[in-house]
Amino acid sequence: MIISVDPAASRPPYEQVKQQVEQSIRRGELAQGTRLPTVRQLAGDLGLAVNTVARAYKELEADRLVETRGRNGTFVLAARSEIDDEETQAAATVFARAARRANLSLSEATRILHEAW
Repeated sequence: MIISVDPAASRPPYEQVKQQVEQSIRRGELAQGTRLPTVRQLAGDLGLAVNTVARAYKELEADRLVETRGRNGTFVLAARSEIDDEETQAAATVFARAARRANLSLSEATRILHEAW
């Protein structure tokens, strides 16, 4: 797994780490059951604070892409199914229609979604 962080990027480092791990999982580069580097190891390799990598892993776990098994490490779960993606798309469509009926702008609807997240 190759991850790089651009300190000059507009996205915070934890988001860059999270996004790259997520993409590797979705592309099948990280198979189910693959053990990820420890938080300390990856933080050291990338020159980041341990808490930065821990946050990325925590968000990946919240998205059900990885599972932390205590001292045994963090492991890749199966990538989310197409059913989950279809359900999310359907919910997003319902939300978008409701936001339009309420005459909300895209930025207002995005704010509401962000707050709900």
